[in-house]
Amino acid sequence: MKFGVVTFPGSNCDQDIIDVLSRIMGQPVENLWHKNHELKGADMIILPGGFSYGDYLRSGAIARFSPVMQEVIQFAKKGGYVLGICNGFQILTEAGLVPGALLHNDNRKFICRNIYLKPATSNSLLTSELDPNTALKIPIAHGEGNYFARPDIIKSIEDQDQVLFRYCDELGNVTPEANPNGSMHNIAGVCNAERNVFGMMPHPERAADPILGNQDGVAIFESILKSVLA
Repeated sequence: MKFGVVTFPGSNCDQDIIDVLSRIMGQPVENLWHKNHELKGADMIILPGGFSYGDYLRSGAIARFSPVMQEVIQFAKKGGYVLGICNGFQILTEAGLVPGALLHNDNRKFICRNIYLKPATSNSLLTSELDPNTALKIPIAHGEGNYFARPDIIKSIEDQDQVLFRYCDELGNVTPEANPNGSMHNIAGVCNAERNVFGMMPHPERAADPILGNQDGVAIFESILKSVLA
């Protein structure tokens, strides 16, 4: 499976995800520059974390208009797989490819630490191979990760099983205390109605290398590969 990882001015997790996909998962990867108008035959596009365009104006708001995003949007509309992580999730919401918005964390501070999340559905590439009762320890690093949507949109994504992950405690309990940023319904990730575009705030690529002492993120990448290559 061939992946394309987009680098925007200010991306800082592009090399992390490239390393995980190529070295650990053994998959071919193309590094796509934000000015490109060609996706180089990628089967799945990754929008990585970071601070695209310095997060000026609003996180993801400027990157949404990068030349490469014209191609990503068309790719997604044709059913192509797209995953946005952290800042990439923000870009996807700004582009209207996934529902909702990411607001400032409710404590108005940047949060960088390990959290726990659990799959909220088995009906997605990212979660189909995960144990719904097992909490994954995955890092977060964001100042605007507070997921918000209008009540009607929340009801719609809940009804259509579009919530991918929820923040939980180490035992898998979804509680207000386990919510690190104030996200509605403890939502840590969502997909679009067509189930080919995915956004999540936690960084699975930062929990994939044995040297880090945590490989919980590998399960998410394995789920993607098993679902597509099955």
